[in-house]
Amino acid sequence: MIRKIIEIDEGKCDGCGLCADACHEGAIGIVDGKAKLLRDDYCDGLGNCLPVCPTGAIRFVEREAAEYNDEEVKKNMEKNAVQGGCPGSNAHSIRREGTAAPPRAGNVASELRQWPVQIKLVPVNAPYFDGAGLLVAADCAAYARASFHEEFMRGKITLIGCPKLDAVDYAEKLTEIIKGNDIKSLTVVRMEVPCCGGIEHAAVSALKNSGKFIPWQIVTLTTGGDIKES
Repeated sequence: MIRKIIEIDEGKCDGCGLCADACHEGAIGIVDGKAKLLRDDYCDGLGNCLPVCPTGAIRFVEREAAEYNDEEVKKNMEKNAVQGGCPGSNAHSIRREGTAAPPRAGNVASELRQWPVQIKLVPVNAPYFDGAGLLVAADCAAYARASFHEEFMRGKITLIGCPKLDAVDYAEKLTEIIKGNDIKSLTVVRMEVPCCGGIEHAAVSALKNSGKFIPWQIVTLTTGGDIKES
């Protein structure tokens, strides 16, 4: 079929990998130092990768291409989640032999205990949930409050999401996680903005639907990063 799909100009690509991280479907990988469209049927044609490309190497074209296959994308996401990665990070592992991964700076104080962290990507029965305190946070929260790692993430399994951007109700998946694992506590950290109400509602609904009685709390941050008094 003829449809809209991305095209990558290898001459402009510098291999930074931002496009692979931005692609939630795992359609892009880094191969021999360049971004590649790995499978036509993984590309949804929405172009999340376009605005993050610093060199303008990605554009839309219309050509003969396999139809976007949501089922295959889901299988790929689940496979990568079980393996401990996500589509973007898995794509980064496709490197030319002998090419070092880019250095990671400033991670010495990280309290992150697992990967992936996106609610959409995390497997519901991962072993790290056993006996864990669960933190469900709006993905803006860590940027708003500098002490987020040590205050909220320390000793917890962290799940993040944005109900406005993801446009999904996380309640069903969070219910499965709480119901199917030995979760010891639930902390929800949200921003004061109205759209964050979705993540609070999903977490509270999940706790109720799970039928479990565990300690829980809601923490609301102002846009300036302060904890808002109830």
